[in-house]
Amino acid sequence: MSATTSYVALLRAVNVGGTGKLPMKELKAICEEAGFESVRTYIASGNVVFETDDDAAKVKEILEMRLTDYAGKKMDVFVRTAREMRDLVNINPFPDEPGNKVAVLFLDRKPPSDLKDLATGIQDEKFEPAAKEIFVHYPKGMGQSKLGFGKEVVGTARNMNTVAKLTEMASG
Repeated sequence: MSATTSYVALLRAVNVGGTGKLPMKELKAICEEAGFESVRTYIASGNVVFETDDDAAKVKEILEMRLTDYAGKKMDVFVRTAREMRDLVNINPFPDEPGNKVAVLFLDRKPPSDLKDLATGIQDEKFEPAAKEIFVHYPKGMGQSKLGFGKEVVGTARNMNTVAKLTEMASG
């Protein structure tokens, strides 16, 4: 029997712009039915914290399958351990900027090495790649930005305030 790990799962395109409606009580129930323990959600944008013996790949597989069954279409899930979340808080390359103006774009793989060449719509944003993430500073806020990285960079973004809260919940 392996040790229980605390995870954060981040769902892509949930409850934003009228797409992917998923009440958080339903997300919690889906996770509990999957056998995850100490399940807690945070705000309505598809953030869930829980514990399980499964590894991250298995957690992703289970959640994506169950959420696809629920929604009738593929739902992308990005999974991080409590430690990985804590590391992101610690390596934030924009620590002096307000947490609501810095976001982490969570990916399933290492960002492309030509990230700067892929970037379009840059105004005054700055960005830095990490292990499986991209940090972005949005001086005018994420909602005003036209920044994009092309179709090959698929992820979900959370601002640093949310990342810090999820880290606290997962580490608690």
